[in-house]
Amino acid sequence: MKAIQVAAYGSPDKLTLAELDDPVPGDNEVLIDVAAASVNPIDWKIVSGAMKAFIPLPLPFTPGVDAAGTVIAVGRNVTALKRGDEVMGFIGIVGAYATRVVVEASRLARKPASLDFTSAAAIPAASLTAWQALHEHGALRAGQSVLIHGAAGGIGSAAVQLARLAGAYVIGTASGANGDYVKGLGATEFIDYRADDFAKRVAGVDLVLDLIGGETQAKSWSVLKPGGTLVSTVAKPDLARAHEAQATGRHFATRSDGPLLENVAALHASGEMRVHVESVFPLFEAGRALDLSRAGHVRGKVVLDATASKTA
Repeated sequence: MKAIQVAAYGSPDKLTLAELDDPVPGDNEVLIDVAAASVNPIDWKIVSGAMKAFIPLPLPFTPGVDAAGTVIAVGRNVTALKRGDEVMGFIGIVGAYATRVVVEASRLARKPASLDFTSAAAIPAASLTAWQALHEHGALRAGQSVLIHGAAGGIGSAAVQLARLAGAYVIGTASGANGDYVKGLGATEFIDYRADDFAKRVAGVDLVLDLIGGETQAKSWSVLKPGGTLVSTVAKPDLARAHEAQATGRHFATRSDGPLLENVAALHASGEMRVHVESVFPLFEAGRALDLSRAGHVRGKVVLDATASKTA
């Protein structure tokens, strides 16, 4: 098999494509022939070393949390999947940037036939994060209002659609060029964060989904109604600010969940959700893909094509 290797923390241009032995699935695992893997901000944060105090990893390692492909071997305890099944999943914190990977079967969902592998790889981590933020931590209900910062990115795109499906009034912030895109996903209102101050445009929302952090999070307390909730995927909310705003602040790490992913995949299969893939790179250009993600302003997702590297 071939896999991207991180031999030392630092710039993505130091990544290399190495030839490794095929992994062997454990009792509760499956071996996947990877067709595609998606790029997430956590990937370049891990590669840079910014997360090593929180996520210590032995070097070298293979980055990547999302994969889609075909099962080619199963562990002895695995009964829900078999050889030949096409699957997708948030596989863990590393390992997806490879042509083959072992994954716990419970982390995987079957890929709907109507989705290609590129789209399927782009869905798991972003959509699971959006679902858990809105429903498990934000307790979003029909008729409520939600402000989503970073609404054009991978998580934001999924969150806008899931909030719309939940019957919420959705306000999205992003750069002006993404206005039509965010509204097309289901946002009722759009705010260009470069041109407008959202804190002067919005008031009394039930939920803020913070995908940006920093000053954006700090200003978001002022737009919440008493009893509202701020959920952040990027930084722990300030408890003192939450108290002042008579609101609740929550921060969480995304949970891999095969059955929940099956439900989200079904929404994509039915056309109720869609995923936008901005760019596709061959696996051996993973460094370029990470640089694009790190630069910010990606609309939707960036995906790596693992099949292009099997003969490279």
